[in-house]
Amino acid sequence: MVREFPRTGDAGGELRERVAEFVNHRVIPREPELDAGGPAAARILAGLQDEAKRNGLWALPLPVELGGQGLPLTSYAPIAEAEGVSDHGPAALGSSTLLDALMLHRHAAPRVRELYLERLTTGRIRSAYAMTEPETPGSDPLLTETRATAGPDGSWTLSGRKWFTTAAAEADIVTVLARTDGEPGDRHGLSLLLVPTATPGFRIVRELPVLGTGGQWEIELNGVRVPADHLIGQRGDALAVAAQRLQLGRTLRCLRWLGQAERAFALMRTRARERTLRRGPLGDHQLVQQHLFEALLAIRSTRPLVHEAARLIEAGRDAHIEVGLAKVAAARMLQHVADAAIQVHGAAGLGPDTPLPGLFRMGRMARLLDGPDELHITSVARRVLREG
Repeated sequence: MVREFPRTGDAGGELRERVAEFVNHRVIPREPELDAGGPAAARILAGLQDEAKRNGLWALPLPVELGGQGLPLTSYAPIAEAEGVSDHGPAALGSSTLLDALMLHRHAAPRVRELYLERLTTGRIRSAYAMTEPETPGSDPLLTETRATAGPDGSWTLSGRKWFTTAAAEADIVTVLARTDGEPGDRHGLSLLLVPTATPGFRIVRELPVLGTGGQWEIELNGVRVPADHLIGQRGDALAVAAQRLQLGRTLRCLRWLGQAERAFALMRTRARERTLRRGPLGDHQLVQQHLFEALLAIRSTRPLVHEAARLIEAGRDAHIEVGLAKVAAARMLQHVADAAIQVHGAAGLGPDTPLPGLFRMGRMARLLDGPDELHITSVARRVLREG
């Protein structure tokens, strides 16, 4: 039996309810097959995407000129929570392409936009973003060693390795951070290049299981040659282009983590209500009540931080402090809520019959994704100390 999870957040609306219904009843039942990956998962995802399009739920946050519905970020924020209840929700509903679509729309050459953008936003091709490298701290992109060399005809030849590249095995195009000038450690000389994965020299090295599950990949670029116009933005402008997607990307992750935390909380509440011990329902025990209280407090305390970050980004204001606070709080919150839900479930929370192991895994990963907690803590603290 498919368990329905509550509509996430306090803000509402008919559209958000429809998205929640779609994720609860169409996406979640297919999670085991989607998690397995491969051609079967691709067919299921394509079917869900077609259904989302027919129901008017496709690409809600994408600009209208890119085939989306143009929802402002603050309007989309509660919907992003509902989508994020499942890891596969954003892809099924066409919002997972937002960062790459905006990047190509703003910074790609006209021919590249014509080649890829419409196919990306309609779900006919998939994209990935390759930044971190083995043996190179991901929190310091200046140490990037992957090299892109310009040829006499202006084309680029890339050599290097990237890892923890999400969905690289299914991607048709990958945006690669590479050094086009200078040496590792230099502040200037980093560029972004779009690499079709069918290009000779592009190779999937291995899958990198994270706490027992897949989805992350190590890739190799061995003399991969791409045309001159596959440079995204200007030569040496990678950090400026990446900065435009970082704050939005981190905020979107936080919104989706809120949705996943709500899912874990719903499971915990149901377990406390329905599990009966010799002395009555599990929920009658004060320690279980404390788990419920602390989890709810964590969710309700984190949500305003994340939505404030979204509000500032939408207004075009500096949101570095708010995004840093939201990212650390949301990552800690998801790990805490998932852990509490597992504790209330006992051994059942460790097994394959609930999504709790995956939610806990995501909570632990969240404290490293898009920069470790320590990076955001020191960055926010330094900004606060500089103010006033």
